[in-house]
Amino acid sequence: MCDLPELDKPEIKDARRFGGGLEEEAREPAGWVSLGKRLRKSSVPCFGIDPNWEDYSEEVRKKIARAPRVFYPGPVFQQVIAASGKKTFPGNYYHFLGNKIAQTNLFELLDIPHPRTGIYYGRNRQLMVEHDFEYPFIGKTPVGSSQGLGVFLIRGPEELSKYIESHNPAYVQEYLRIERDLRAVVIGGRVVHAYWRIHKQGEFRNNVSRGGRISFENIPAAALEFARSTALRCRFGEAGLDICEHNDGYMVLEANMVYGVEGFKEQGMDIHEILAHLVDKGAI
Repeated sequence: MCDLPELDKPEIKDARRFGGGLEEEAREPAGWVSLGKRLRKSSVPCFGIDPNWEDYSEEVRKKIARAPRVFYPGPVFQQVIAASGKKTFPGNYYHFLGNKIAQTNLFELLDIPHPRTGIYYGRNRQLMVEHDFEYPFIGKTPVGSSQGLGVFLIRGPEELSKYIESHNPAYVQEYLRIERDLRAVVIGGRVVHAYWRIHKQGEFRNNVSRGGRISFENIPAAALEFARSTALRCRFGEAGLDICEHNDGYMVLEANMVYGVEGFKEQGMDIHEILAHLVDKGAI
């Protein structure tokens, strides 16, 4: 298992003992339901996400209507279920899922350290970008990209012009010359797993899907505390946060609501079992 260091704050748990201390918080999940199936190994019934309310059977609709708490309601029903007065989990999930613009605005609003970012609209995007940034810098597809796709190292005007042609708005960030970043998975205010992602030679992206290497060595307690604090301040119920070391501190690069599980698998961990343990113990 991954030896995450213990921190002073009791919310941070070693990945091997993430359930420790939760027993006193346990509550009976009677009546709770889930639409998404991430809790399929828990005691909470999972009905699946259908596009229309009428697609559910009458029995299931009654169970959802009676439920005091609904997990993973999906983007269609999240606001509807929340508006009905029910509690939902995870919080701030669907609006920020894959939306780098919304995430950046939230990080800036909360004054959470984040790479210097510019978001540019209109016909003069190239001029505005070149006024604000020196080459090289990073251009990203701001909505819907993942696994390192839609991330471009822009080294000159021609590459910027090519990026601008297909991106309105343009989402541009300073280029941080880092060799690794830390993926910290935070669920219900607890870091349940963390690992370094180290880029392969010749690749500027650290994503495992881009050939990045996973390491569990020397994970700083301060980095985990920064991840935990960021998730709590942003009210992210579940997120895989990408954290980097910068200028003797830490920055959050982005929040991944749908994150890879390679790091879990390398440690023999099952994210569905972790979620089941947390929900059955009343930790989320």
